[in-house]
Amino acid sequence: MHDISKEYIDNLTAKTPAISAVEMTELVLPNDTNLLGNLLGGRLMHWIDIAGAIAASRHSGRVVATASIDSLDFRHPARMGELVILRARLTWVGRTSMEVTVKAYAENTKTGSVIMTNKAYMTFVALDEEGKPTPVPPLIPETEDEKKDFAEAEARRNERLKRKSFNL
Repeated sequence: MHDISKEYIDNLTAKTPAISAVEMTELVLPNDTNLLGNLLGGRLMHWIDIAGAIAASRHSGRVVATASIDSLDFRHPARMGELVILRARLTWVGRTSMEVTVKAYAENTKTGSVIMTNKAYMTFVALDEEGKPTPVPPLIPETEDEKKDFAEAEARRNERLKRKSFNL
């Protein structure tokens, strides 16, 4: 049994989503694209996972592991030569797990147009030095959007738990 001291849990300081927010920018190069010049989905998923993990690690102060990708919607392709901007922020926190929403945008630097290409909901688990799940600081949603996102994330978590118990 892995015990976490009550003192450790009591000393976790609540944080806002803004504290751990991440913005990454990647240039879509030829090796990142398919034969049509569109960004490969797997490459984008890799970048999304990195952005999400950084946000979760910033919030928890720990190494994190990806536990699930709840959904990843592809809305519009990013093309070779465009910039992909990834914005990640925490939307919900449990005892050891955190949901991070990552949105990806394609920016055409020639025209200045920016379009949202993807949105993903991911769950990360904070790990201690032994690789065991460890408690994370509470999340304090401040804005109305953050409060709405928190409630929606909680509903997604409940659906994940239902699916998980059904599949066992």
